[in-house]
Amino acid sequence: MSTEQVPVDTLGFEEALKELEDVVRRLETGRIKLEEAVATYERGVALKNHCSQKLNDAKLKVDKLMIDKNGTITGKESFDERPQR
Repeated sequence: MSTEQVPVDTLGFEEALKELEDVVRRLETGRIKLEEAVATYERGVALKNHCSQKLNDAKLKVDKLMIDKNGTITGKESFDERPQR
């Protein structure tokens, strides 16, 4: 990981997830100094939260297409407007 870190909120989902995987690998080795491990862990938490938010945002944008018996699309319903089951 470089000393110049890109702000987490500017990362796309895939970039953040890849960096989070790298953070986990680095922490699992146990070969980094305590101060660096703490900073790395904090970055990992921020990356995890960012990825979770990106997934939640994407989930809210998913539309359910309404299709009639002939297979014709008759409209769409927003994911967050569907009744809870």
